[in-house]
Amino acid sequence: MSLRSLILTITNGLVFIVVLMLSFTFYNQFSNTIDERILLQLNSIKTLKKVQIENLIKNEWDLFLSAKPVSSNLDSLDLKESFNLPQTSGVYDVTQHTKSGYTLIVMVSVEDSITRIKGIDNNKVTEILLERAGMGNTGESYLVGHDFLMRSPSRFFPNKTPSKIRVDTKGVRDAFQGNIGKDVFADYRGVQVYSAYSPIQIFNLSLVILSEIDTSEVTAPLKNLRVRLFGLIVIIMLVAVVLSLFLTRLITTPILNMQNSLKVMAAGDYRDGNESVKISNEIKEMFDALAHLKKSLQGAVHFSKEIGEMNLNSKYLPKSESDVLGMSLLKMQDKLIEYRNNENKSSLNAKRLLVDGLEKERQRLSRELHDGIGPLLTTLKFYIENKIESKEQQAEMKKIVDSTINEIRLMSNALMPSAINDFGVGAALSNFIEGVNKSANVDIVFEDLTKKEKSKITKAHEINIFRIGQELINNALKHSEAKQIRISLSEFDDFVSFFYFDNGKGFDINHVKLGSGIVNIKERVEICKGQIQINSKDGNTTFEIELPLNNE
Repeated sequence: MSLRSLILTITNGLVFIVVLMLSFTFYNQFSNTIDERILLQLNSIKTLKKVQIENLIKNEWDLFLSAKPVSSNLDSLDLKESFNLPQTSGVYDVTQHTKSGYTLIVMVSVEDSITRIKGIDNNKVTEILLERAGMGNTGESYLVGHDFLMRSPSRFFPNKTPSKIRVDTKGVRDAFQGNIGKDVFADYRGVQVYSAYSPIQIFNLSLVILSEIDTSEVTAPLKNLRVRLFGLIVIIMLVAVVLSLFLTRLITTPILNMQNSLKVMAAGDYRDGNESVKISNEIKEMFDALAHLKKSLQGAVHFSKEIGEMNLNSKYLPKSESDVLGMSLLKMQDKLIEYRNNENKSSLNAKRLLVDGLEKERQRLSRELHDGIGPLLTTLKFYIENKIESKEQQAEMKKIVDSTINEIRLMSNALMPSAINDFGVGAALSNFIEGVNKSANVDIVFEDLTKKEKSKITKAHEINIFRIGQELINNALKHSEAKQIRISLSEFDDFVSFFYFDNGKGFDINHVKLGSGIVNIKERVEICKGQIQINSKDGNTTFEIELPLNNE
């Protein structure tokens, strides 16, 4: 995701979440407030009507008791013939005993075996219930009997007999259990309503009064509020998107320019780039730092180029002690100068050693020719000039010729054993060690495990292995005072292994002098791209050498 998309997503997402949470909180608060206010209002109306109905019944009862006792005319009360008068005084709901089914509440007085009965004018009760002040368009108050049938006219079913309308709702059931409350539930029509309810218990009369209003009427303003809030959210989001696009452009444009500059620098181009608009001090400081970095890198790159061309006299001044790159380049310059000086010294020493080696080899050959072959040839010349005929002297001459040939063979083997070309390095080392065993007071055991057929050991490897073995044996004879030497040469599929052991006095590997045999051995192993491991202490010196056979 790009920086611009990320900023737009985060800012607009935050704005949307904040606006949505505020709208949701405001809507819920407003809805809860309306619910509470409506239920409180309905409860007040219900309480007022309940008091009015109770006062009406009490007044009617008082008038009924104070009236002159006369016999009652039951025919005028629309009661069924099967109706039996109550035996105790009180107010009774006898709606279920009327012929027409209309609501009838009667007052009964039993005194001195005289029973009087009188009905309460239902219109007075209806008038109280139909008072619609504060009830809105869908509000109504009504009475329900203990049989869950309505006892007052329904404003929604005005032509229907009230006692034919069943009202088995949560409010009615709760009120008949003696509870007073207010809640939202479905009314007798199955419509959700806000309802306040309570029981009416007076003079044996048991009814429930409810004051209700449809939730749809109450929530109508909430629906309008939802629409307005949605519109407000849309407007705020549009404004937020426009502002965020503008701000994002102001922020990301210089950052993108800096990104392009860094990409160019990462590609190795440290030249000055185009100027960018700097909308704040922070961004200006960032670009100033970038320009300073470019300038610093330009100097470092120029200095690196000079070092790469081995112009080691070039000057460079680091920006500060914290300039790690600059300090590293200066250290590199010092190391290269030191390396070049050491290389020059090494080259000079190598040339000197080469010349000294050649001169020593020439001196040795000269000494061998002068001290070995020279006298033999002089004696042989003497015998030839004197034309010796004696058999004994002729035998002596043959012996001198054999000695001369043997000396020449020894010198030839010292320079390059012919057995290497004819039979391989294993045979050459065996011949060399056999000769050493005859002339030196040391026990040398050599184990040749090279492949006699299809060997992968190259001629260069054979020469280097032979010289390594020759150098190790000569060093042991000259310096180690060893009495036992063990050597094994093993050939594998991918490498050849050379192992050497002697029980001499050993040496300190960390103090080997330049030009010694150990250095020559290491150089030969390095030429063959091999590995060498040396361990030396008194009585135990080992060389483990591995030379790869596929290093070409």
